[in-house]
Amino acid sequence: MPKHRIFTTEFSKVYPLYVQKAERKSRTKKEVDQIICWLTGYTQAGLEKQIDQQSDIETFFAQAPAIHPNTSLIKGVVCGVRVEDVEDPLMQKIRYLDKLIDELAKGKAMEKILR
Repeated sequence: MPKHRIFTTEFSKVYPLYVQKAERKSRTKKEVDQIICWLTGYTQAGLEKQIDQQSDIETFFAQAPAIHPNTSLIKGVVCGVRVEDVEDPLMQKIRYLDKLIDELAKGKAMEKILR
C-alpha cells in the first residue's frame, strides 16, 4: 500500500499553515512552537533545524527526541476522525498535532492544551 501523501510532505510547508491558523485567531507563532516542542520533544533550535532542512513529516516525527507521554490524553475529532481511534502511529501523531493547533486557534488556554 502506498504511503499517504501527507507523510512525504515537507514539514516546512505545513508549519506556516499552523502559524497562520493560530495568528488568524490572535494567537502567536511562539505558542505554535511551544505546542510542537511539547508534543515532539524538540528544542526551539531543533525545530528550526528541521524546518531549515525541509524534512518531510515522516522524518520530522521519526527524528523527534521524545513524543510526550501524555499524548494519550489528547482526545477529540479532527477532519471527522477521532484522534484516539487512528490506527497508523504516524498518522495519529499528525492528528495529535492538528488537534492541539485547533485547540489553540479555538482560544483554549495553554495549560489545558499542554495536558
